[in-house]
Amino acid sequence: MELLSDPNIWIAFFMLAALEIVLGIDNIIFISILVGRLPAEQRDLARRLGLGFAMVSRIALLFSLAWVMKLTDPIFTVLGQEISGRDLILLGGGLFLLYKASHEIFLEVEAHEPKEVSAGVEATNSKTGAALFWGTIAQIGIVDIVFSLDSVITAVGMVSQISVMVAAVIASVGVMLFAAKPIGEFVDKHPSIKVLALAFL
Repeated sequence: MELLSDPNIWIAFFMLAALEIVLGIDNIIFISILVGRLPAEQRDLARRLGLGFAMVSRIALLFSLAWVMKLTDPIFTVLGQEISGRDLILLGGGLFLLYKASHEIFLEVEAHEPKEVSAGVEATNSKTGAALFWGTIAQIGIVDIVFSLDSVITAVGMVSQISVMVAAVIASVGVMLFAAKPIGEFVDKHPSIKVLALAFL
């Protein structure tokens, strides 16, 4: 109860929740682009599962702070630059994002088959449709871990109470769940915005 009556705790909570939401915007856009390849009836479930995975991964990392902070320790040096475990994870995630963004831009600009048609054809086969759905969730999960790592390290630098961190993560994911569908529909309706968002990713 002392925590709830401390104004500094509330300030830290709102600041951290706002930061988590800002850091999660690119996550929402990426999820929206990926689920846009699914049949319309599966998109809401995929968004919820994707953001749910983001929340679980961030909370799991918060409860393994000792391991997370060790990721910032140098492992080896390349050309005078120290490389840590965090750097390797972010590099791998960055390369994955580059590949996915480039691939999605190609499909948007060069490919001529409408995504709705291709998604519908794939969904006619239950096994293929399930593989497409869970493949999308797996891709969302990979990027969620990369995004979560940086946001958790930032949270540790701002707040010392883990309960405040967890509450801020849950609140931010709640906001993202509310915003994910309209953002996804807006991106789907405006191909130029989608290409711009992919370029930023």
